[in-house]
Amino acid sequence: METVIIFDFDQTLIDCNSDPWVVNQLGAAELMNSLLRTNLPWTSLMDRMMEELHAKGKNVSDIQNSLKTVPLHPEMIRAIKSAHSLGCDLRIVSDANLFFIKTVLEHYDLLQFFTEIITNPAKIDEEGRLKIFPFHSDSAVPHGCQLCPANMCKGTIVDGIKNCFPPESKKRFIYLGDGRGDFCPSLKLGSEDHVLPRKGYPLCNLLHVNSNLVKAQVHIWSDAKDVEDCLGKLLNS
Repeated sequence: METVIIFDFDQTLIDCNSDPWVVNQLGAAELMNSLLRTNLPWTSLMDRMMEELHAKGKNVSDIQNSLKTVPLHPEMIRAIKSAHSLGCDLRIVSDANLFFIKTVLEHYDLLQFFTEIITNPAKIDEEGRLKIFPFHSDSAVPHGCQLCPANMCKGTIVDGIKNCFPPESKKRFIYLGDGRGDFCPSLKLGSEDHVLPRKGYPLCNLLHVNSNLVKAQVHIWSDAKDVEDCLGKLLNS
């Protein structure tokens, strides 16, 4: 049975949240802290922060250099390469953005191991400013899911991944995440699937409190070494 492994990015694949990481390193934390007290949707907030960094004279290279210092532990790198070598289909589903994720993966020479990255779009405009857009329109809740933020329902995305395979093909899914946005996709998994929530983060608590809704087998992890060990056991069993 082929295994599809879906990674969240922030605080899962990497050991930080890439958005505040970049903002803090490039000297715009004060504005971000102010905007966090408003009801501005997260993707809109980050787009505003990229505008602020551009106004401060920070260019795309500065953002890239900051992202190259993001912590991605050797054990996680080994886990990714090992899973790929065993024939697993690796994907990323993240509420970060495509520019951040690709920059980090390219820096660690990991981009080629992933079949697909599904995240908020990003592009560099004609003035050289990085712009970030919501995956779904954030003017309403177009995906109709009350568990997820307006810009992204990861459950809808996971359903789409599952539906892209022929019904007769048997796939086992492993989902790794940490945040509230990872709860909805975890509920899309079946009894032969596995969800790996990070200990001490919202997903772990949500799965515990709502255990009656969870069909997948749950494996709690704390650090990259735990992920490497758990995936090793699951993939070699």
